[in-house]
Amino acid sequence: MPLEISVTATPADADVAVIDQNLTTFNEAEVGPQQRMLLTVLVRDGNGAVAAGINGMTSWGWLYVQRLWVGESLRGQGVAARMLAAAEAEALKRGCHSAYIDTFNPVALKTYQRHGFVEYGRLKDFVAGRDRIFLQKKL
Repeated sequence: MPLEISVTATPADADVAVIDQNLTTFNEAEVGPQQRMLLTVLVRDGNGAVAAGINGMTSWGWLYVQRLWVGESLRGQGVAARMLAAAEAEALKRGCHSAYIDTFNPVALKTYQRHGFVEYGRLKDFVAGRDRIFLQKKL
């Protein structure tokens, strides 16, 4: 029976789930349970609106900071460092030993480096003449 290969920008949720579940099953058989848990840090203003935050996860002993955003009015006040510290504290409670993050923003790069992250990889000219830099840190 011939195989059919298709490409789509709008896959069915069920098809995405098949790929995710099968890869998870394979990887966990190889290296053990991932124990993946979402981790979000929120900073709210006086009105309760989200003014900064982190979206990430913990898995296999690592904290992955997938997205870190600080609203313009809070930038330059150490909010990113405080959120990273909160995420790392929670990751330690979950048994994590290390963290990783990536960026193509030079200001964010300096923030992460001040917070103890060190570069381990780089994609040259990722976008708009900027490199995408991958960083890690022992917790």
